[in-house]
Amino acid sequence: MASRSRSTAKRPAHSLPQEVFISLLKLADALTRQADRLIRSAGLSGAQYNVLRILRGAEPQGLACREIGERMISHDPDITRLLDRMEKRQLITRERQTDDRRVIKTRITATGLAALAELDEPVSALHKRQFQHMSAARLKMLSELLQESAPQGSHSADEVPDSRSHTG
Repeated sequence: MASRSRSTAKRPAHSLPQEVFISLLKLADALTRQADRLIRSAGLSGAQYNVLRILRGAEPQGLACREIGERMISHDPDITRLLDRMEKRQLITRERQTDDRRVIKTRITATGLAALAELDEPVSALHKRQFQHMSAARLKMLSELLQESAPQGSHSADEVPDSRSHTG
């Protein structure tokens, strides 16, 4: 018999970068699930919460749809529909600019600001709990390592320069 069962087939050993990649994905998933539960309890999706935080930081001038999409933590292929739903809930407003009619500026409303204000302390407390087992010095080191690990050069986070370097 030429074929071996999956349980007896020898798997290639994971390289250290592969182990780090998998560990980061698992950690991000666990942290995100906890945050999503909290954010959903306030009636928002993670993407809506992200948009509201982006727009609060862009006040008072607001941002164009493309700019919001560029700042999102997770890429949303249909940012326009996301903004449509948020506008219907009066979390944001959109207004076509008079100086350049092609540009529609999105701004957070008082309702959106109130939703964020309701979540500010609980989200901060969640993050403190998520990392309470780590000292401030180790958290700073982790932050620096993650910043250093961010994709460099001309490739965006969505591009993979060489298919052999992408694992998942």
